[in-house]
Amino acid sequence: MAAPTSSASPLFLREPEIRRGVELLYFGNSHLTRSIDRGLAAQGLGRAHHRALYFVARQPDMTVSQLLGLLAITKQSLGRVLNELTDRKLIDVRPGERDRRQRLLRLTADGAALENELFEALRERLSAAYASAGQAAVGGFWAVLEGLIPAEERTRVEGLRD
Repeated sequence: MAAPTSSASPLFLREPEIRRGVELLYFGNSHLTRSIDRGLAAQGLGRAHHRALYFVARQPDMTVSQLLGLLAITKQSLGRVLNELTDRKLIDVRPGERDRRQRLLRLTADGAALENELFEALRERLSAAYASAGQAAVGGFWAVLEGLIPAEERTRVEGLRD
C-alpha cells in the first residue's frame, strides 16, 4: 500500500477537506472492521461481540459498568452480548471481591485465543498502513482521533494504555 500522493490543503478546515476526512474515516474503518468479519461470522458473532472481547482483553476484571461506559450502548444490548459470550465460554463473569454486586469480566482461554486471532487481523492492516504513512503521520492521525473524543471521556480512553 503506497502513501497518499497528495497532502492536505493549507485550507484544511474548508468543507472539501472536512468531507475528505469523513470519507477516509468511513472507508478506512469499514475496511479495517471487514478484516475481522469472516472470523467473527465463523463463530456466529458480530462486531458488538468483538468490541466486548477487545476491551475485556485490555482490562481484565473490568466491571460490567465500566464496559458499558466504554461501549456507550444500552444495558439491554450489552446484556445480550455478554450472555452470548458467557454461554460460549469466551468470557467469565464473577462477583467483585469487595462488592459482591459487581460483576467482573475476564476472558477465558478460548476467549483470549479468539480475541488474539481477531487482533492479529487488525494489527496486520494497521501495521501496513502505519508503515506506509510513517511515524509523523501516525502521530498526527492519533492526534486527530483523540481530538474527536470529548474531553470528559479522554481519561477513560487513556486508562486503556499499557
